[in-house]
Amino acid sequence: MGGDDQEGVWRRLGGRTVHRTPFLELREDRVLLPDGRETTYGVVVCGECVGVLPLFGDGTVGVVRQFRYIPQRWTWEMPTGGVHEGESIEAAAQRELAEEAGLRAGRLEHVCTYHTSKSSIDETAHLFLGFDLSPAEAEPDEDEFITRARLPFQQVLQMVLDGEITDSMTVIAVLHAARRPGGYRSGGRSGCQVGQ
Repeated sequence: MGGDDQEGVWRRLGGRTVHRTPFLELREDRVLLPDGRETTYGVVVCGECVGVLPLFGDGTVGVVRQFRYIPQRWTWEMPTGGVHEGESIEAAAQRELAEEAGLRAGRLEHVCTYHTSKSSIDETAHLFLGFDLSPAEAEPDEDEFITRARLPFQQVLQMVLDGEITDSMTVIAVLHAARRPGGYRSGGRSGCQVGQ
């Protein structure tokens, strides 16, 4: 903290797209380093994504289970997905919540925005807690094979703490929900608690 914000900055001089799909772009940038040298820096551009942790008034959480290709395992996670061009992050959050969990949130609470990788992936995640939930009609994407469940929040929190849930968006959202003022009391109404 402090000092000249421009000191040590890497500057992009240009770049080229090496490969592009509907979901990502692989780019090689020409970069000027702080010491005056130039280098090539590889960037995977994924854009913006959203995640919603659906919290029911009875102290349960809506989660989905699906097979993830990269880790080659079944994972429990909250509904997540990409933001479409021209779509607000709130609209994307509601769409993903409907597509994956079959729910709509009467109220979305933004809990954080973060970068999913600090080195080679350009992706920004926007995380929400979803309240006042109601059923919604929407189908998952054609490449999504999803099982839906409602689990007690304390169980989901323990799955995070035990390393059973490893999806970073879900881990961060659950930990944010757990630290809300007033704490968590299953089915309770005192304080500002999860599921309220």
